[in-house]
Amino acid sequence: MWQKINKKLLAAGIAVLLGIAGGSWYYQQAQQAKTTASQETVTAARGKIVSSVAATGTVKPVDAVDISSQVTALIKEIKVKENDRVKVGQVLAILDDTSLESTRNKAEYAMNNYAAKYKRYQSLHSIGAKSDADLEDSLLNYQTAEATYNEAKADVDKTILVSPMDGVVLGEPVAVGTLVTAGVNDPTVVMMIGDISRKKVKVKVDETDIGKIKVGQPATFTVDAHQNHTFTGSVSNIGEISTSTTSTTSATSSSSSSSSSSSSSSSVVYYYVTLAVEDPDNLLKPEMTARVTIKIDEKDNALLIPLAALKTSTSGQYVVVLRDNGKSENVPVEVGLTSSDKVEIISGLQDNDKLIISYTKSQSQTSSSQKNNGPPPPM
Repeated sequence: MWQKINKKLLAAGIAVLLGIAGGSWYYQQAQQAKTTASQETVTAARGKIVSSVAATGTVKPVDAVDISSQVTALIKEIKVKENDRVKVGQVLAILDDTSLESTRNKAEYAMNNYAAKYKRYQSLHSIGAKSDADLEDSLLNYQTAEATYNEAKADVDKTILVSPMDGVVLGEPVAVGTLVTAGVNDPTVVMMIGDISRKKVKVKVDETDIGKIKVGQPATFTVDAHQNHTFTGSVSNIGEISTSTTSTTSATSSSSSSSSSSSSSSSVVYYYVTLAVEDPDNLLKPEMTARVTIKIDEKDNALLIPLAALKTSTSGQYVVVLRDNGKSENVPVEVGLTSSDKVEIISGLQDNDKLIISYTKSQSQTSSSQKNNGPPPPM
Protein backbone atom coordinates (compact mmCIF):
# COMPACT_ATOMS: atom_id res chain seq x y z
CA MET A 1 0.00 0.00 0.00
CA TRP A 2 2.83 2.40 0.90
CA GLN A 3 4.40 1.63 -2.44
CA LYS A 4 1.24 2.69 -4.23
CA ILE A 5 1.12 5.94 -2.24
CA ASN A 6 4.79 6.62 -2.96
CA LYS A 7 4.25 6.08 -6.68
CA LYS A 8 1.35 8.55 -6.66
CA LEU A 9 3.41 11.11 -4.76
CA LEU A 10 6.30 10.61 -7.17
CA ALA A 11 4.02 11.10 -10.20
CA ALA A 12 2.54 14.25 -8.67
CA GLY A 13 5.98 15.61 -7.96
CA ILE A 14 7.14 14.99 -11.51
CA ALA A 15 4.01 16.77 -12.84
CA VAL A 16 4.71 19.79 -10.63
CA LEU A 17 8.34 19.92 -11.77
CA LEU A 18 7.33 19.71 -15.44
CA GLY A 19 4.75 22.47 -14.94
CA ILE A 20 7.36 24.71 -13.35
CA ALA A 21 9.81 23.95 -16.18
CA GLY A 22 7.18 24.66 -18.84
CA GLY A 23 6.17 27.90 -17.15
CA SER A 24 9.79 28.99 -16.96
CA TRP A 25 10.25 28.32 -20.67
CA TYR A 26 7.21 30.39 -21.64
CA TYR A 27 8.30 33.17 -19.29
CA GLN A 28 11.72 33.18 -20.94
CA GLN A 29 10.12 33.45 -24.39
CA ALA A 30 7.90 36.34 -23.24
CA GLN A 31 10.91 38.15 -21.85
CA GLN A 32 12.71 37.77 -25.18
CA ALA A 33 9.77 39.44 -26.96
CA LYS A 34 10.29 42.67 -25.02
CA THR A 35 11.88 45.56 -26.91
CA THR A 36 15.14 47.09 -25.88
CA ALA A 37 16.97 50.21 -26.90
CA SER A 38 19.88 49.60 -29.25
CA GLN A 39 22.47 51.73 -31.01
CA GLU A 40 24.23 51.53 -34.32
CA THR A 41 27.23 53.46 -35.53
CA VAL A 42 27.35 54.74 -39.13
CA THR A 43 29.83 56.88 -41.03
CA ALA A 44 29.16 60.01 -43.08
CA ALA A 45 30.40 59.27 -46.60
CA ARG A 46 30.40 60.76 -50.09
CA GLY A 47 28.06 59.43 -52.75
CA LYS A 48 25.28 60.15 -55.24
CA ILE A 49 21.78 61.12 -54.12
CA VAL A 50 18.63 61.42 -56.17
CA SER A 51 15.66 63.28 -54.72
CA SER A 52 12.22 62.46 -56.11
CA VAL A 53 8.51 62.70 -55.40
CA ALA A 54 6.31 59.63 -55.84
CA ALA A 55 2.61 59.94 -56.59
CA THR A 56 -0.27 58.19 -58.30
CA GLY A 57 -2.14 59.57 -61.28
CA THR A 58 -4.43 58.72 -64.17
CA VAL A 59 -3.73 58.42 -67.90
CA LYS A 60 -5.80 60.87 -69.97
CA PRO A 61 -5.96 61.87 -73.64
CA VAL A 62 -4.37 65.27 -74.24
CA ASP A 63 -7.49 66.35 -76.17
CA ALA A 64 -10.88 64.95 -75.20
CA VAL A 65 -14.39 66.40 -75.20
CA ASP A 66 -17.75 65.31 -73.83
CA ILE A 67 -20.47 65.40 -76.47
CA SER A 68 -23.72 66.72 -75.03
CA SER A 69 -26.85 68.36 -76.39
CA GLN A 70 -27.88 72.00 -76.29
CA VAL A 71 -31.54 71.00 -76.37
CA THR A 72 -33.58 68.52 -74.35
CA ALA A 73 -34.81 65.64 -76.52
CA LEU A 74 -34.78 61.86 -77.00
CA ILE A 75 -31.95 60.10 -78.80
CA LYS A 76 -33.33 59.04 -82.17
CA GLU A 77 -30.23 57.52 -83.73
CA ILE A 78 -26.59 56.83 -82.78
CA LYS A 79 -24.29 56.86 -85.79
CA VAL A 80 -21.09 55.56 -84.16
CA LYS A 81 -20.00 52.96 -81.62
CA GLU A 82 -17.17 52.57 -79.11
CA ASN A 83 -13.63 52.75 -80.56
CA ASP A 84 -14.85 54.14 -83.91
CA ARG A 85 -12.54 56.73 -85.43
CA VAL A 86 -14.34 59.94 -86.35
CA LYS A 87 -13.50 63.11 -88.27
CA VAL A 88 -14.32 66.70 -87.43
CA GLY A 89 -17.87 67.52 -88.60
CA GLN A 90 -18.94 63.85 -88.78
CA VAL A 91 -22.51 63.17 -87.59
CA LEU A 92 -22.43 61.29 -84.29
CA ALA A 93 -26.08 61.19 -83.19
CA ILE A 94 -29.51 62.49 -84.18
CA LEU A 95 -32.11 63.60 -81.66
CA ASP A 96 -35.88 63.38 -82.05
CA ASP A 97 -36.88 66.78 -83.46
CA THR A 98 -40.65 66.30 -83.75
CA SER A 99 -41.66 68.84 -81.12
CA LEU A 100 -38.89 71.22 -82.12
CA GLU A 101 -39.96 71.09 -85.76
CA SER A 102 -43.53 71.86 -84.71
CA THR A 103 -42.33 74.87 -82.77
CA ARG A 104 -40.26 76.00 -85.73
CA ASN A 105 -43.20 75.66 -88.12
CA LYS A 106 -45.44 77.73 -85.87
CA ALA A 107 -42.74 80.38 -85.63
CA GLU A 108 -42.38 80.37 -89.41
CA TYR A 109 -46.13 80.85 -89.92
CA ALA A 110 -46.15 83.77 -87.46
CA MET A 111 -43.12 85.35 -89.11
CA ASN A 112 -44.67 85.12 -92.58
CA ASN A 113 -47.91 86.59 -91.26
CA TYR A 114 -46.18 89.57 -89.67
CA ALA A 115 -44.08 90.02 -92.80
CA ALA A 116 -47.26 90.33 -94.92
CA LYS A 117 -48.81 92.77 -92.44
CA TYR A 118 -45.69 94.90 -92.45
CA LYS A 119 -45.69 94.99 -96.26
CA ARG A 120 -49.35 96.17 -96.27
CA TYR A 121 -48.60 98.79 -93.65
CA GLN A 122 -45.78 100.09 -95.81
CA SER A 123 -48.22 100.56 -98.71
CA LEU A 124 -50.84 102.22 -96.51
CA HIS A 125 -48.23 104.44 -94.88
CA SER A 126 -47.08 105.62 -98.31
CA ILE A 127 -50.56 107.03 -99.05
CA GLY A 128 -51.05 108.39 -95.53
CA ALA A 129 -53.49 105.70 -94.38
CA LYS A 130 -51.20 104.55 -91.55
CA SER A 131 -49.19 106.62 -89.11
CA ASP A 132 -45.48 106.37 -88.44
CA ALA A 133 -46.25 104.71 -85.10
CA ASP A 134 -48.40 102.04 -86.78
CA LEU A 135 -45.62 101.27 -89.26
CA GLU A 136 -43.01 101.07 -86.49
CA ASP A 137 -45.19 98.70 -84.43
CA SER A 138 -45.70 96.49 -87.45
CA LEU A 139 -41.96 96.38 -88.10
CA LEU A 140 -41.30 95.49 -84.46
CA ASN A 141 -43.80 92.62 -84.60
CA TYR A 142 -42.19 91.28 -87.76
CA GLN A 143 -38.65 91.49 -86.38
CA THR A 144 -39.71 89.76 -83.14
CA ALA A 145 -41.40 86.95 -85.07
CA GLU A 146 -38.32 86.58 -87.27
CA ALA A 147 -36.05 86.27 -84.20
CA THR A 148 -38.37 83.64 -82.70
CA TYR A 149 -38.27 81.66 -85.94
CA ASN A 150 -34.45 81.82 -86.15
CA GLU A 151 -34.21 80.54 -82.59
CA ALA A 152 -36.62 77.66 -83.26
CA LYS A 153 -34.76 76.79 -86.47
CA ALA A 154 -31.44 76.77 -84.57
CA ASP A 155 -32.91 74.35 -82.01
CA VAL A 156 -33.86 71.96 -84.82
CA ASP A 157 -30.33 72.21 -86.22
CA LYS A 158 -28.96 71.33 -82.77
CA THR A 159 -30.66 67.93 -82.89
CA ILE A 160 -27.82 66.77 -85.15
CA LEU A 161 -24.70 66.20 -83.02
CA VAL A 162 -21.40 66.36 -84.91
CA SER A 163 -17.81 65.75 -83.84
CA PRO A 164 -15.82 68.89 -83.04
CA MET A 165 -12.49 67.11 -83.60
CA ASP A 166 -10.71 64.12 -85.12
CA GLY A 167 -10.46 61.29 -82.63
CA VAL A 168 -11.88 58.05 -81.26
CA VAL A 169 -15.15 57.32 -79.50
CA LEU A 170 -14.12 56.59 -75.91
CA GLY A 171 -16.57 54.34 -74.12
CA GLU A 172 -20.05 53.23 -75.09
CA PRO A 173 -22.42 56.01 -76.24
CA VAL A 174 -25.83 56.29 -74.56
CA ALA A 175 -28.61 54.10 -75.95
CA VAL A 176 -31.24 55.11 -78.47
CA GLY A 177 -34.34 56.40 -76.68
CA THR A 178 -32.38 58.04 -73.85
CA LEU A 179 -33.67 61.46 -72.84
CA VAL A 180 -30.75 63.89 -72.97
CA THR A 181 -31.08 67.12 -71.07
CA ALA A 182 -29.44 70.41 -71.84
CA GLY A 183 -27.85 72.54 -69.16
CA VAL A 184 -24.72 74.29 -68.04
CA ASN A 185 -24.14 72.49 -64.74
CA ASP A 186 -25.14 68.89 -65.43
CA PRO A 187 -25.90 68.16 -69.10
CA THR A 188 -26.32 64.59 -70.31
CA VAL A 189 -23.11 63.29 -71.89
CA VAL A 190 -23.99 61.36 -75.04
CA MET A 191 -20.43 60.16 -75.69
CA MET A 192 -16.78 61.16 -75.37
CA ILE A 193 -14.43 61.86 -78.26
CA GLY A 194 -10.68 61.89 -77.65
CA ASP A 195 -7.41 61.98 -79.52
CA ILE A 196 -5.58 58.95 -78.13
CA SER A 197 -2.47 59.55 -80.23
CA ARG A 198 -1.31 61.98 -77.53
CA LYS A 199 -1.64 61.24 -73.85
CA LYS A 200 -0.93 62.85 -70.49
CA VAL A 201 -0.92 61.75 -66.87
CA LYS A 202 -2.74 63.86 -64.31
CA VAL A 203 -1.20 63.44 -60.86
CA LYS A 204 -2.28 64.65 -57.43
CA VAL A 205 0.65 65.94 -55.35
CA ASP A 206 0.19 67.00 -51.74
CA GLU A 207 1.08 70.45 -50.49
CA THR A 208 4.24 69.30 -48.69
CA ASP A 209 5.80 68.32 -52.04
CA ILE A 210 4.23 70.70 -54.57
CA GLY A 211 6.89 73.35 -53.93
CA LYS A 212 9.56 70.97 -55.23
CA ILE A 213 7.84 70.39 -58.58
CA LYS A 214 9.01 72.46 -61.57
CA VAL A 215 7.91 72.46 -65.21
CA GLY A 216 10.30 70.37 -67.31
CA GLN A 217 11.35 67.93 -64.58
CA PRO A 218 11.69 64.36 -65.91
CA ALA A 219 9.37 61.63 -64.69
CA THR A 220 8.95 57.88 -65.02
CA PHE A 221 5.91 55.74 -64.32
CA THR A 222 4.48 52.25 -64.60
CA VAL A 223 0.98 50.86 -65.08
CA ASP A 224 -0.41 47.53 -63.92
CA ALA A 225 -1.08 46.36 -67.47
CA HIS A 226 2.64 46.62 -68.36
CA GLN A 227 4.49 46.22 -65.07
CA ASN A 228 7.83 45.44 -66.72
CA HIS A 229 7.71 48.54 -68.92
CA THR A 230 8.81 51.95 -67.66
CA PHE A 231 7.24 54.94 -69.40
CA THR A 232 8.86 58.37 -69.49
CA GLY A 233 7.54 61.91 -69.50
CA SER A 234 8.05 65.36 -68.07
CA VAL A 235 6.13 67.92 -66.02
CA SER A 236 4.16 70.14 -68.41
CA ASN A 237 1.83 71.98 -66.04
CA ILE A 238 1.37 72.64 -62.31
CA GLY A 239 -2.08 73.54 -61.00
CA GLU A 240 -2.39 76.86 -59.20
CA ILE A 241 -5.45 75.94 -57.14
CA SER A 242 -6.11 72.89 -55.00
CA THR A 243 -8.03 69.92 -56.34
CA SER A 244 -10.85 70.56 -53.85
CA THR A 245 -11.68 73.86 -55.58
CA THR A 246 -11.50 72.61 -59.18
CA SER A 247 -14.38 71.23 -61.22
CA THR A 248 -12.34 68.68 -63.12
CA THR A 249 -13.60 65.09 -63.17
CA SER A 250 -10.16 63.54 -63.24
CA ALA A 251 -9.93 60.33 -61.31
CA THR A 252 -8.83 60.75 -57.77
CA SER A 253 -5.69 59.15 -56.61
CA SER A 254 -3.59 59.01 -53.53
CA SER A 255 -0.16 60.53 -53.36
CA SER A 256 2.89 59.67 -51.32
CA SER A 257 6.32 61.23 -51.32
CA SER A 258 9.69 59.63 -50.82
CA SER A 259 10.75 62.75 -48.94
CA SER A 260 7.64 63.23 -46.85
CA SER A 261 6.12 61.22 -44.05
CA SER A 262 2.67 62.77 -44.39
CA SER A 263 -0.18 60.39 -45.12
CA SER A 264 -3.26 60.82 -47.27
CA SER A 265 -6.22 62.17 -45.33
CA SER A 266 -9.14 64.49 -45.77
CA SER A 267 -7.12 67.38 -44.28
CA VAL A 268 -4.29 67.18 -46.84
CA VAL A 269 -4.42 69.70 -49.69
CA TYR A 270 -3.54 68.37 -53.15
CA TYR A 271 -2.62 70.05 -56.43
CA TYR A 272 -2.81 68.64 -59.94
CA VAL A 273 0.45 68.14 -61.81
CA THR A 274 0.22 67.24 -65.50
CA LEU A 275 2.85 65.10 -67.22
CA ALA A 276 3.40 65.05 -70.97
CA VAL A 277 4.18 61.38 -71.66
CA GLU A 278 5.70 59.35 -74.46
CA ASP A 279 3.82 56.28 -75.71
CA PRO A 280 5.16 55.42 -79.19
CA ASP A 281 3.78 51.86 -79.01
CA ASN A 282 0.31 53.06 -77.96
CA LEU A 283 0.31 50.84 -74.87
CA LEU A 284 -1.44 53.28 -72.57
CA LYS A 285 -5.21 53.46 -72.34
CA PRO A 286 -7.32 56.25 -70.84
CA GLU A 287 -8.07 55.93 -67.11
CA MET A 288 -5.14 53.57 -66.41
CA THR A 289 -3.57 54.13 -62.99
CA ALA A 290 0.01 55.38 -63.25
CA ARG A 291 2.53 55.12 -60.42
CA VAL A 292 4.72 58.13 -61.02
CA THR A 293 8.17 59.17 -59.83
CA ILE A 294 9.11 62.78 -60.55
CA LYS A 295 12.84 63.45 -60.37
CA ILE A 296 13.46 66.62 -58.36
CA ASP A 297 17.26 66.84 -58.36
CA GLU A 298 20.42 64.76 -58.07
CA LYS A 299 23.94 65.39 -56.88
CA ASP A 300 27.22 63.50 -57.12
CA ASN A 301 29.88 63.47 -54.39
CA ALA A 302 27.46 64.70 -51.74
CA LEU A 303 28.10 64.08 -48.05
CA LEU A 304 25.43 61.55 -47.12
CA ILE A 305 24.09 59.99 -43.95
CA PRO A 306 21.19 57.56 -43.38
CA LEU A 307 17.86 59.33 -42.99
CA ALA A 308 17.39 57.50 -39.68
CA ALA A 309 20.39 59.39 -38.23
CA LEU A 310 18.72 62.79 -38.69
CA LYS A 311 16.83 64.08 -35.66
CA THR A 312 14.66 67.13 -35.10
CA SER A 313 14.18 69.28 -32.03
CA THR A 314 12.70 72.69 -31.28
CA SER A 315 16.09 74.19 -32.18
CA GLY A 316 16.24 72.51 -35.58
CA GLN A 317 17.78 69.42 -37.08
CA TYR A 318 20.78 67.63 -35.59
CA VAL A 319 22.72 64.36 -35.48
CA VAL A 320 24.44 62.50 -32.66
CA VAL A 321 28.20 62.38 -33.36
CA LEU A 322 30.45 59.82 -31.67
CA ARG A 323 33.76 61.51 -30.81
CA ASP A 324 37.16 59.81 -30.63
CA ASN A 325 37.07 59.89 -26.83
CA GLY A 326 33.95 57.72 -26.89
CA LYS A 327 31.57 60.50 -25.92
CA SER A 328 28.55 61.52 -27.99
CA GLU A 329 27.58 65.07 -28.96
CA ASN A 330 24.48 66.58 -30.54
CA VAL A 331 25.61 68.53 -33.62
CA PRO A 332 23.26 70.89 -35.55
CA VAL A 333 23.30 70.28 -39.32
CA GLU A 334 21.97 71.86 -42.49
CA VAL A 335 20.43 69.38 -44.90
CA GLY A 336 20.09 69.43 -48.67
CA LEU A 337 18.58 66.78 -50.91
CA THR A 338 16.61 63.92 -49.39
CA SER A 339 15.91 60.49 -50.82
CA SER A 340 13.91 57.58 -49.46
CA ASP A 341 16.75 56.45 -47.15
CA LYS A 342 19.51 59.08 -47.26
CA VAL A 343 19.95 62.80 -46.71
CA GLU A 344 22.60 65.22 -47.88
CA ILE A 345 24.46 67.21 -45.21
CA ILE A 346 25.47 70.67 -46.39
CA SER A 347 27.10 71.84 -43.19
CA GLY A 348 27.80 70.58 -39.67
CA LEU A 349 29.64 67.34 -40.50
CA GLN A 350 32.93 66.24 -41.99
CA ASP A 351 33.78 63.20 -44.08
CA ASN A 352 34.04 59.98 -42.03
CA ASP A 353 32.34 61.46 -38.96
CA LYS A 354 30.79 58.64 -36.96
CA LEU A 355 27.11 58.97 -36.06
CA ILE A 356 24.97 57.11 -33.57
CA ILE A 357 21.55 55.83 -34.61
CA SER A 358 19.31 54.89 -31.70
CA TYR A 359 16.38 52.57 -32.28
CA THR A 360 14.35 49.91 -30.52
CA LYS A 361 14.67 46.26 -31.39
CA SER A 362 12.86 43.17 -30.20
CA GLN A 363 15.01 40.64 -28.33
CA SER A 364 13.19 37.87 -30.17
CA GLN A 365 14.41 39.43 -33.43
CA THR A 366 17.94 39.47 -32.09
CA SER A 367 17.80 35.83 -31.07
CA SER A 368 16.37 34.75 -34.45
CA SER A 369 19.86 34.68 -35.89
CA GLN A 370 21.10 32.64 -32.98
CA LYS A 371 20.54 28.94 -32.29
CA ASN A 372 16.92 28.00 -31.78
CA ASN A 373 16.10 27.36 -28.14
CA GLY A 374 14.01 24.34 -29.14
CA PRO A 375 10.52 23.39 -28.11
CA PRO A 376 9.23 23.69 -24.56
CA PRO A 377 9.98 20.84 -22.19
CA PRO A 378 7.59 17.92 -22.43
CA MET A 379 4.55 18.10 -20.21
